[in-house]
This record gives sequence, C-alpha cells and structure tokens, in this order.
Amino acid sequence: MALLLDNEFKELPADKTLDTKLFLESVSHLPPFFDCLGSKVFSPIKSDISGNITKIRGVYEKDPVKYATLQKILEAEKEEYGTEWPKVGATLALMWLKRGLRFIQILLQSLADGEKDETNPNLIRVNITRAYEETLKRYHGWIVQQIFKTALIAAPYKSDFLKAVSKGEVIQEEACLVNLRQFLVNYTATVDAIYDMYTALNAELDYSV
Repeated sequence: MALLLDNEFKELPADKTLDTKLFLESVSHLPPFFDCLGSKVFSPIKSDISGNITKIRGVYEKDPVKYATLQKILEAEKEEYGTEWPKVGATLALMWLKRGLRFIQILLQSLADGEKDETNPNLIRVNITRAYEETLKRYHGWIVQQIFKTALIAAPYKSDFLKAVSKGEVIQEEACLVNLRQFLVNYTATVDAIYDMYTALNAELDYSV
C-alpha cells in the first residue's frame, strides 16, 4: 500500500481547518492511483483531478498567507466574484476535486469492508461501481456514463489492484486491507471536512457534464 501510505494525509485540527499547503502536498500524490485501475478509460478522472489540483495551487501561490486555508480561499473568492461564485476559480476546482476524492474514498472503503461479488470475489467491479454511483454518476451525462460502463469491463482483479497500489510489492491481501483502513482515517476526515465546508458556505452546485 506504498502508493497511499507513503503520502498519508495529516490529522486535522479540532476545528477542522484545512491547511492549503498540506492539502496540496497530500493530494498531489493521488493521480497515479487511477493507473492502478488498469483501464485508460479512467484517464479523464485522473486528468480532471490533476487539473483541479493545479488550479487550486495556482490561486494559493498568488498569496500563500491570504489563502492559507481552503476555507479562506472560498471566502475570499465569494467576496471577489460576487454572483458568479461559486462557479469560478479555485472554488469550482475544489468542488470537482472533492468528488474525485470521494470516489477514491468509497472505492477503498468498499474494499476495506470486504464488499465483493460472491460469484467473482477477485474482481473489483462491484467496488468501483459503488464508488461511481455514489459520487460521480449524478454529475455525468449519458455519454460519460456509457464510457464508465466500458471501463468496468477492463477493471483489474483485486489481487492485481492491491499489488499495483503496493508498487509491485508482494503483500498478503489482509495486510493490504489493514493498510487501507489506516490510510482512510485521516483521508476520510479531510474529504468529509471539505464537503461540510461546501454545505456551510452553500457552495455546492448540481449540474452534469
């Protein structure tokens, strides 16, 4: 589980403040995760995540003090853009990024919880499907949804996926799942905090692409 554990997310402070620099450092290591899913059909999600990270970093680097936390970025952009907000800037980028992060979270949590297709226990289609349906499907139009269905056909075996996220290291499945659960603790807390922030600021948008 080296791909994930080598870059674990930091524990959030009690007030759930999201330090922008630490957040960017952590999420910058996540795009290669989608290579572990085997199919190039997942490349658009990978590219979307990478692009949104770049957009947020671009705003942050303009004024690291002003934008020290993700909360400060959203609040500053709300004041700056007025009626155009939240469909602009780093606010929009983070909105889409959090959905990709939630996709990863639910996929990993499903695996960690032992959810599987009893007839094909070494496939992870059921895990990927659950993650997609709970996070991205509602925001995708018919064409994008069909592309995802194609990706499922090429979904890797669980054993190959776990080996890939372990960077080729041979490790027992249960040991991998223990590592997954460890990674998910701070990761899930971070993703939850971002969603809570969007709800509190009424910054969530509901449209499909």
